[in-house]
Order: sequence, then C-alpha cells, then structure tokens
Amino acid sequence: MLIRVDAELTDELSGAFPHLVARTQRATTLTGEMADQEELQGVLSLLSSLGISVVEVVAFPD
Repeated sequence: MLIRVDAELTDELSGAFPHLVARTQRATTLTGEMADQEELQGVLSLLSSLGISVVEVVAFPD
C-alpha cells in the first residue's frame, strides 16, 4: 500500500503510523502492508483528523 499526502510529516507525526515507512521529499509517502480495508480507513481517518490531505492511495497486488 502506498499513501501520498500533501505534507511533510515530522518524525513525531510519522510515529502515529508505526507499521508504515515514511519517506519525505516535499510531500510524504507512507508505504507498508495493510491487513484489510478497515485498517486503511483507520489510517486515512487519522490523517484527516490531523488536517493532512491525502493526494494518492495505491494498492499493490499481492
């Protein structure tokens, strides 16, 4: 799973997603495995509650 957001996440904010790897370069790309749709919705909801806009979500086939 790849989630691109329109923000540079600090180490503290990236820590809210311990199961995802954050790479920052003018924006942040979070990558990692999601167990199911519910987990993805939880991550997207947390980003939204932090005021961070999601630019792209890409699911990679298994």
